[in-house]
Amino acid sequence: MKRLVCIILMVNCVVFASSAQTRNNRSTGASNTSDANQQSQPAVSGLSVDELDLQREKAFEEIELTTQLLAETNRSAKNSLNRLNLLSQQLLSRKRIIALMGEEIAVIDKDIRSIGAEIDLLTGILDVTKNNYAKSLQSQQLEFRTTQYKMLVILSTDNLTQSYRRMRYLREYADWQKEEADRIIQKQNEINERKTILEKSRAEKQRLLTERAKENKKIEEEERLQRNEVSDINKKQKQLQQQLQQQKKEADALLKQIERLIAEDIANYGKGQTDAASYVLEEKDVKLSNNFENNKGKLPAPINSRYTVIARFGEQQHQELSHVRTTNNGIDLQTVAGAEALSIFNGVVTRIFVMPGYNNNVIVRHGNYLTVYSNLSQVYVKAGDQVTTRQPLGKIYTDTQKGNETILHFQIWKEHTKLNPQAWIQR
Repeated sequence: MKRLVCIILMVNCVVFASSAQTRNNRSTGASNTSDANQQSQPAVSGLSVDELDLQREKAFEEIELTTQLLAETNRSAKNSLNRLNLLSQQLLSRKRIIALMGEEIAVIDKDIRSIGAEIDLLTGILDVTKNNYAKSLQSQQLEFRTTQYKMLVILSTDNLTQSYRRMRYLREYADWQKEEADRIIQKQNEINERKTILEKSRAEKQRLLTERAKENKKIEEEERLQRNEVSDINKKQKQLQQQLQQQKKEADALLKQIERLIAEDIANYGKGQTDAASYVLEEKDVKLSNNFENNKGKLPAPINSRYTVIARFGEQQHQELSHVRTTNNGIDLQTVAGAEALSIFNGVVTRIFVMPGYNNNVIVRHGNYLTVYSNLSQVYVKAGDQVTTRQPLGKIYTDTQKGNETILHFQIWKEHTKLNPQAWIQR
């Protein structure tokens, strides 16, 4: 009789413990599943969609600026080449946008394939789990029809140890069933979440495809405008060549003046040695030079407003005009009227001078590096002034005879050597 009472008490404990464990599993299972889904995101090699979006926004800003500059710059014979350069720059930005959209679509396609594979995998796991759960229920219905039948199974043993083993088996079997039920709910939730993400990705892809089609239409229009500009310029080749020859003459004169002034400056720092090949620097100048050099590619722009590069460093063959080849000792930055030239680093103003075609010019020395700011209508500093990074040096000249063009000519030198400014400025 005592043995029967003990067994009945043990069965009741098993039933109670199993029910409590089931409730606990169901309460925590959903939150664990949610946390896991929030943390798991498909990895994508290369740039992410967000990074590509940022690049695309930057390209749109460049197009907005060139559109504004084209609208503000009146069309005239004297600025036809610069207008063509602006149109070409705008066209390149537009093509870059389309290329970035193509990359975004490729990333989204990869996401769609990855998410589809995840859904297939989760669906397979769910099907197996459901099948196992269904079989367990069928087996339970056949073997353990009622609680009384379970008790008979436990009681029909030779000793208490066997009864305990049977009770433990029944409890573990019940726990497994509850875990399988929770697993089915979890996998179903995961599948639903992945399907939602999949639909969003497909919608984003469709949006990009629509936008890309619109951008392609804009490219067709911009290419038409570019062809018209090229046609007009080709009709005035003689006039254009005369302008280019005049510009080359002015650029050569500026180059010789800068070289002469640098040589004089080096001689002054060489303690009167007129044949000095380089600066004789003090310790503070050496530190300044090193700091300037260490910031290569990170220096700020020499303009306090948005700008676009319309003429690059070195010898250039024009992309659209086979008969036009130019040489630039620096870069030309076109900006909006009223913009100011800024010092790109700490330094000292060494020279201020005037040159035909370039108006006022300012040279700032940064140790044995020098920066030149040309085509200023007003100058805010004087020779000998110490200047700081981003300090305004003067107002950039707006040429009313060239359709209100506002262009800064900018150069970087290391003693006697010209450097490509675009390699030094952060863009």
